[in-house]
Amino acid sequence: MMESSNPHAGRLSIPFLQDTATYSVALSGTELPACRRAEGALRAHDRRAHRAPRPVPRIPGAFTPMGYPDAMTRRSWFLLLAALALLPLSVLPGQPAPQRPYVVLVSLDGFRYDYAERYHANELLALGKAGAAAEGMIPSFPTVTFPNHISIVTGQYPEHHGIVLNSFYDPARKESYSSRQSALDGSWYRYKPLWVVAEEQKVKAASMFWPTADAEIGGVRPSYWLKYDGTFPNQQRVAKVLEWLRMPENERPHFITLYFSDVDSAGHSFGPESPETAQAVARVDKLVGDLWAGIRAIPLPVNVIVVSDHGMQAVEGFVNLSDYADLSKVRVVTEGPVALIYAPDPPTAEQVYASLKGKSGKFDVYRRRETPKPWHFSASERIGDLVVCAHVATTLVATTPARPPSKGNHGFDPREFKTMQGIFYAAGPNVQPGVVLQPFENVNVFPFIARILGLESPPGLDGDASVLASAYRK
Repeated sequence: MMESSNPHAGRLSIPFLQDTATYSVALSGTELPACRRAEGALRAHDRRAHRAPRPVPRIPGAFTPMGYPDAMTRRSWFLLLAALALLPLSVLPGQPAPQRPYVVLVSLDGFRYDYAERYHANELLALGKAGAAAEGMIPSFPTVTFPNHISIVTGQYPEHHGIVLNSFYDPARKESYSSRQSALDGSWYRYKPLWVVAEEQKVKAASMFWPTADAEIGGVRPSYWLKYDGTFPNQQRVAKVLEWLRMPENERPHFITLYFSDVDSAGHSFGPESPETAQAVARVDKLVGDLWAGIRAIPLPVNVIVVSDHGMQAVEGFVNLSDYADLSKVRVVTEGPVALIYAPDPPTAEQVYASLKGKSGKFDVYRRRETPKPWHFSASERIGDLVVCAHVATTLVATTPARPPSKGNHGFDPREFKTMQGIFYAAGPNVQPGVVLQPFENVNVFPFIARILGLESPPGLDGDASVLASAYRK
């Protein structure tokens, strides 16, 4: 039997069958008095019946000549059964193991931390009230789509999982990565996302889209997945998730991802304060409501976690870095307010650095090893030699763009631009209801989900399970 950690607990020792055998059962502080009362009631019954307790016979089995147990043996049986009845079922032998919970992880790309309140996303707000809601979720730098979706499902910063921008150059491979052309090539990926961790531990996973979920990573794919197709109807995505949850138990996935891009697309094209963005918020909010209603109709312990990879900032104009430095000898990858510069040699890198450093209040340039510590953006050679980041709401370019920049963008330092913060809402049997969380880094989502699913986390996590401990319910 398991020892109780209750300081008021005790043990009830029961002489049983032979005078040399004593069975000792651990009881909690509330269970022990109950058994004591049962013992007292039995002794009182003996007194009323004028039966004095007798020593346990030395005959093996302690049975009377008629084959029936004597009074002391009956008392022993009674107390043992009473003790066992008061024990938690989980400690009794032969009981089935508790059912493994389920997690559906939903991404609403580009859904800013304040959109739910601003645009009355009532389904999301209700989900948060039923479970846990964060005042904001802090994305990893740079605050763009692929790096942050991967940070969420690996618990690692981009410098460690290796997808440092949606597009970048790898000096070791001497190749460029693009989220549009390279996403299916698993040889780029050095990390283990949640679906791989689950599958390796014999827990089925499924993906109704998520960045890189349609690639084979380390020889592993989710049990069920679809190649990303942005035209795949949103309502059918929800229906597919519910279909997976209705599968037979031995085929059913326990971890499922689901992705919607509507809000991000609207924010880029029209800006975060536009009517079009408000309409996109309403559309995905309804989808979340449909998903949650469908899940509640399925008799399974399913947890729903809704996140976003980043927020959105209204931007104006652009800054052309070629106006400040000769970039003809370097490779430059720009995305929104961020530029990564890859030089052929250290002298060239230093020349470009000197040309850019301190030349404008709109941006700053850093040597890779000297980037701000909160960025966690220096360990990977894929970052390049220099990192340029805008400090104002604008777009960085290396050449004059052929068309005007987007009206909304992301990628900024999340500590300078609160508008970069995303969302975290969660509800289900393993989520503590009524919890409001302070803004936290998105690398902490991985250990929270791993704990719910009972998965052993791989080494090298940047996330910490204690950050979301208050939102967990066993």
